[in-house]
Amino acid sequence: MDLLRESVGLIAAGFLVLLNGFFVAAEFALVRVRKSQLDEMVARGEPFADSAKWLVEHLDGALSACQLGITIASLALGWIGEPTIARLLHHPLTSLGITSAAVLHATSFAVGFTIITVLHVVIGELAPKTLAIRQPESLARWCALPLRGFWIASYPILVALNATTAAFLKLFGVETMSEADETPHSETEIRALLSIARDHGEVTGAERELIEGVFQFDDLICRKVMVPRVDVAYFDINDSLESFLELIRRTKHTRYPICDASLDSVLGVIHVKDIMLSTDPGAIDLRDIMRPPRFVPETLSISKLLRQFQATHQLLAIVVDEYGTTSGVVTLENVLEPIVGPVADEFDIEPPEIVPESRGSFLIDGRADIESVIERFNLELVDEQADTLSGYVMARLGHVPEEGDIVELGGVIAEVLEVRKSRAEKIRVTVPPSEEDDANDEAASRKEKAAD
Repeated sequence: MDLLRESVGLIAAGFLVLLNGFFVAAEFALVRVRKSQLDEMVARGEPFADSAKWLVEHLDGALSACQLGITIASLALGWIGEPTIARLLHHPLTSLGITSAAVLHATSFAVGFTIITVLHVVIGELAPKTLAIRQPESLARWCALPLRGFWIASYPILVALNATTAAFLKLFGVETMSEADETPHSETEIRALLSIARDHGEVTGAERELIEGVFQFDDLICRKVMVPRVDVAYFDINDSLESFLELIRRTKHTRYPICDASLDSVLGVIHVKDIMLSTDPGAIDLRDIMRPPRFVPETLSISKLLRQFQATHQLLAIVVDEYGTTSGVVTLENVLEPIVGPVADEFDIEPPEIVPESRGSFLIDGRADIESVIERFNLELVDEQADTLSGYVMARLGHVPEEGDIVELGGVIAEVLEVRKSRAEKIRVTVPPSEEDDANDEAASRKEKAAD
């Protein structure tokens, strides 16, 4: 009879350990799994996926059921498991010559408590938790049906416990949060998730860059992407048509602003096709075929500008500053490049903005975006309200740059090599060698001397 009782006790203890592990696995799997993953599994018709989705949609109640199950299993395990193991150890300890009742009880309790604790922690807690974290989708599905049944069976108890919890928290001014109050991922969190997904091969580097570009898209304004006034190719309506055709042959653009003497007096926009489709290109009056110009402020977000381009089918806009002066022009290509990267057609011949010259030395186009330079060289620069490297260098110099000017930029040295129209066209950036680089050079030098 004693043997039967101890056997039943051991079986019950083992079952309670596994039951505790089940509730722990279900809890972590439901927290870890994403609803979008369950939606995909439901669409594929995978077993129990709909129950898992229902539990995730009622996460507060599901987690309460898990906690109730864990508590019941843990308390029952302590009530059944430790005494059972202690009784099983009584005979072996007696055979070793331990006859004192106090010593037998203390030793049996200590050993039994240790065994139950190890089993409870390893099999009932750590192992199922680790498994649920690594395989949340499958465990959420296979735990869903039993957990849903337990929730329904214990629903009255859970309602009473949740009401008691809410009343207790209210004493401290804390309101309970429902599933509808779940905080969505912030943009920073989504970026971090993208990095993790890329590291695990779920998202390619190109896909991540595209999504990063989309995040930056709505934060950019026209001034950040426009072709600056000094680089705009435009045609003066007072000049001859032949000079305009020569401008087209030289610059090879598709659209041109038509101005009266300067860019501060834009009359319209000409598309090259309008000239080519004319029956007599030599007798064209540009005023008859030019399209009305579209003016946009520097501060207009490029996402709104893109919608304007889509609505009007006019893919060039004149950018003006707060004083009404033309700052530059912006095209569809300028708007899309922050997302997809540089887009060059057959006639665009533009060298890279940053070209390595030698070790630690780089030639940089003065028009390079200052944010790109900061990211490329990991600089910590003081905000000077500049959009380009040339503008930042000018702000740090405090005067119009001249060839040979040198300025320190957050740990690197910038030297102006070429100036055009008061703008630094070419800038050499020199990065001081790090201690690690010096050590590597020294090691390489020692190897060369040893080889000699």
